[in-house]
Amino acid sequence: MEQARQEENAGPLAGVKVVDITSVFMGPSATQMLADLGADVIKVEPPGGDSTRAIGPCGDRKLGPLFLGLNRNKRSIVLDLKAPAGREALLRLATEADVLAYNVRPQAMERLGLGYDTLAQLNPRLVYVGMFGFSQRGRYAPQAAFDDLIQAATGLPQAVAAGTGGLPRYLPITIADRSVGLYAFGVISAALYAQARTGKGQRVDVPMFETMVPYVMGDHLYGETFVPPQGGFGYPRLLSPERRPYRTLDGHVCCLIYHDHHWRTFLKVIGRPELYDSDPRFASITTRTAHITELYALVSDEMAKRTTEEWRTLLEDADIPVFPMHTFESLLDDPHLDDIGFFRETEHPAVGRIREMAVPSEWHGTPPLRRRHAPSLGEHSREILREAGYDDAAIDALVAAGISRDGAAQA
Repeated sequence: MEQARQEENAGPLAGVKVVDITSVFMGPSATQMLADLGADVIKVEPPGGDSTRAIGPCGDRKLGPLFLGLNRNKRSIVLDLKAPAGREALLRLATEADVLAYNVRPQAMERLGLGYDTLAQLNPRLVYVGMFGFSQRGRYAPQAAFDDLIQAATGLPQAVAAGTGGLPRYLPITIADRSVGLYAFGVISAALYAQARTGKGQRVDVPMFETMVPYVMGDHLYGETFVPPQGGFGYPRLLSPERRPYRTLDGHVCCLIYHDHHWRTFLKVIGRPELYDSDPRFASITTRTAHITELYALVSDEMAKRTTEEWRTLLEDADIPVFPMHTFESLLDDPHLDDIGFFRETEHPAVGRIREMAVPSEWHGTPPLRRRHAPSLGEHSREILREAGYDDAAIDALVAAGISRDGAAQA
């Protein structure tokens, strides 16, 4: 009993209750971070469940890998929010919550009768956080948004094409969803701090487009930072087609030759120390940046002459940052990650043995614990409804009407 109590109270956000109406990637990534740090995150799902449940292996059991990776430490309740009784149950949950998070357009929340003004009347302390495509103050406000769309809207495919010399393409990770989710996690934590100081909640909007524009233009506004411009767009080092892992005799390696002493040392290592003083391209970080593609091509030619391990030894001894390029497969066997137990195998009661990744932050005063597996659809519906004041007969009626689902009974 004492261990169970400690697990429930583990983490810096222990005691914080979050009603999570988010789905897919962006919202669930933010709320999983809250859950990992101890918050009680109640994942509210429609009768069909979060769509990511069905993606990939075990998707037919509504516990696919993407869902498992975004929803640990949460409790799942099924509520049909389009039904009056489902909406009423959600309002009861929100009355006792610290945070309500959603990632549909605000207009959809208003249509459901779940707008901020309605919920703030019931719970003035509520932090009401929306993650959606665009600021509601601009002309794009009503538009839907997805990761690919926001990548295109912020110019990322152009940047990728400039770096590879190929056609524009999206980054092969959900960079916008997960980056905005990370930002939303920080915003929610800050709003909770304000709530603790003032006793009041507030509405906070986290638009994807406006969050991602500084990610891209922070690097690539470049010469257009100045008025009038002092050059064009684009940080040349990042856009160089030669900025890539270098091929060695037996693989690929990253080495970052950046500061003055890095270049001086590297030229000594390759037996051409005279270039540093005689070639004007090496004179300063300004001149190197202007000629970065030529200089990276020089590095590329040299790296092809030795093995990865030879370069690792030479460059580490020269105090130049270096790291062999991992593949997905080799990353699982990284010795450093093995030292800290980053990848771990756990037993999921519904799908068997799975591999999980650790919470990356390391707390020495209020360490979080892994408290719950990613839940089956509606696994905690009955438990959560009881906490909201429903008796068994009322819960049975909600389940019978298809407004809720007793996932624990059906597991």
